[in-house]
Amino acid sequence: SAENLTGCARLMRSYQMAAMENISLWHERDISHSSVERVIFADAFILADYMLARMTELITGLYVDKEQMLQNMTCSQGQLFSSHLLLALVEKSFSRELAYAKVQALSHSLKAKEQLKDKALKDPEVLKALGAKKIDKIFSGETHRVAIVKALKRFLKGIRDQST
Repeated sequence: SAENLTGCARLMRSYQMAAMENISLWHERDISHSSVERVIFADAFILADYMLARMTELITGLYVDKEQMLQNMTCSQGQLFSSHLLLALVEKSFSRELAYAKVQALSHSLKAKEQLKDKALKDPEVLKALGAKKIDKIFSGETHRVAIVKALKRFLKGIRDQST
């Protein structure tokens, strides 16, 4: 369903392009844009209705297997948090290139059952720049949760703004 919705969203965006190309014809005594509008308006509303029904079905039937998610996160060896580690290093005066190289080297050096967090805690440059507390916080998932909450609030605010 999610893949289907992604394809539908791509199609919906294509209607926008057709509509925008019509704008240049509004001041002309030309009716070529009306043929496009007759198709995209009807299709867009039908497609939006279908997408809403499909999304409702997807969310209603959604099952989250927390244990499997935690197992998947563990399998990533902590590399799930590599972007946050990189950004934290940049905030602590590492150049973007140096931070990228450092995180990449740590990630590529991981052996089976090793975790990126442990590597970061043992790396003198990373430990000096961030400290153990900051590294623990990065790998706690809190940064992801904060970002998700912010994104959801922005999304919900946008929906409320549109309905007023």
